Amino acid sequence: MTTFDKREEGFEKKFAHDEEMRFKVTARRNRLFGEWVAAKLGMSGDAVKDYATSVVLADFEEVGDDDVLRKVAADLAAAGHSNSEADLRAKLDELGHVAVTQMNL
Repeated sequence: MTTFDKREEGFEKKFAHDEEMRFKVTARRNRLFGEWVAAKLGMSGDAVKDYATSVVLADFEEVGDDDVLRKVAADLAAAGHSNSEADLRAKLDELGHVAVTQMNL
């Protein structure tokens, strides 16, 4: 194996690691977001965990955050809460920073 091959393999491993970490941070952020929304909805106990999991799973519907925001906005609206998309995006961004900190990145 040449030095070039070793460097290429190293870059590929780093890319795979970075993608895995990005996925984990996003999932953590979405879980925190789900827990925050569950609190606003007055949930407690296992209902919080279940709701947070549903928010994490909502992110697999399409690329980007729109699927998560759409789910949360609909759930909040159904419960009589009015939150703008900008407010929800701001909270999602805030929790993204928290997730990075919690994962020691």
